[in-house]
Amino acid sequence: MTAVLVGQFHARDAEGRIYPVHEFQESTLQADGTAASLPVTTYRLAIGDRVNHLGEDRFELVQSGVEIIRIP
Repeated sequence: MTAVLVGQFHARDAEGRIYPVHEFQESTLQADGTAASLPVTTYRLAIGDRVNHLGEDRFELVQSGVEIIRIP
């Protein structure tokens, strides 16, 4: 599985803290080098913590459960 950084953005929690978020696309390669499936988009904080996408501009920090909103 190969993960490629495709985007970066900032998000803010209810208390005003800013979080740098990295967006990755992961794809599984077959033996001949072609993609086996559609890429899967995953999100992580810059420090490596996992982030779930809740929909639109809403995200949740997996470790703490804190909801963050993407800053336009």
